Amino acid sequence: MDTGEFRRASLAVWEAVAPGWDSRHAYLEETARPVTERMLARLEPRQGEAILDLAAGTGITGFAAAALVGTGGHVIVSDFATAMVEAARQHAQRLHLENVECRVLDAESLDLEDDSVDGVLCRWGYMLMSDPATALAETRRVLRPGGRVSCAVFTGPEENPWAALPLGVLVERGHLAPPVPGVPGIFALGNRSLLTSLFLRAGFDDPVLEDVPFTWPFDDLDGYWDFITHAAGGVTIVLDRLDPDERQQVGEEIRTRAASFGGSRGIELPGVSLVASAT
Repeated sequence: MDTGEFRRASLAVWEAVAPGWDSRHAYLEETARPVTERMLARLEPRQGEAILDLAAGTGITGFAAAALVGTGGHVIVSDFATAMVEAARQHAQRLHLENVECRVLDAESLDLEDDSVDGVLCRWGYMLMSDPATALAETRRVLRPGGRVSCAVFTGPEENPWAALPLGVLVERGHLAPPVPGVPGIFALGNRSLLTSLFLRAGFDDPVLEDVPFTWPFDDLDGYWDFITHAAGGVTIVLDRLDPDERQQVGEEIRTRAASFGGSRGIELPGVSLVASAT
């Protein structure tokens, strides 16, 4: 894998889908709440501490940490996509979060001093980075002695049909290559042994790993289709490049498969995050 090419393509993806994340800020905040709460419980932010939120998107996890560190604390909400950071900045202003700073930062090459923060959060980010080992080493570098990290990745496709379903259709129809071990992707760090080894190589203690189940609810099948066509990262970009007839056929197949997940709130697609924390 050409990491430089991958990073450029990844940046383009997240710049492009930032509006979709921005408009769904409240939805993502509510949907991800079980994961956010478990990450914060493991990190235990304290009054007056400095916390760094990596690959933060529109800032949901960092904003939750800001309430815990108080006015004497400081939270850096960061992402490598400028459009995501600008969206986070607007939400922080709307919420009057004066202890939050929004910055463009690359998790694999942090423009921060050594030993500069007390805790690091990263929800659904490390797995998508070109070099998660380097990103974790950078996380370790900027943490003060005794500092903590708490992150979330996704477990396997069987436990996350919300993502596996559209990916499977696109692979079957030849629009995506099957996932390859070692290549960044939504399920790239779902293996517990691999994730543990990355933490240990970066200089952390043996991480505590916990499965956190949650649900992606949608009012109906059209709501799910709207989500994956506007906010689902690389899937969104692939769908956008299809010709109209193929896009329609892909959409019909995804809707057909998603219909089996009907629930009391419309469509309810399961998800499981693996929350990992260490010092």
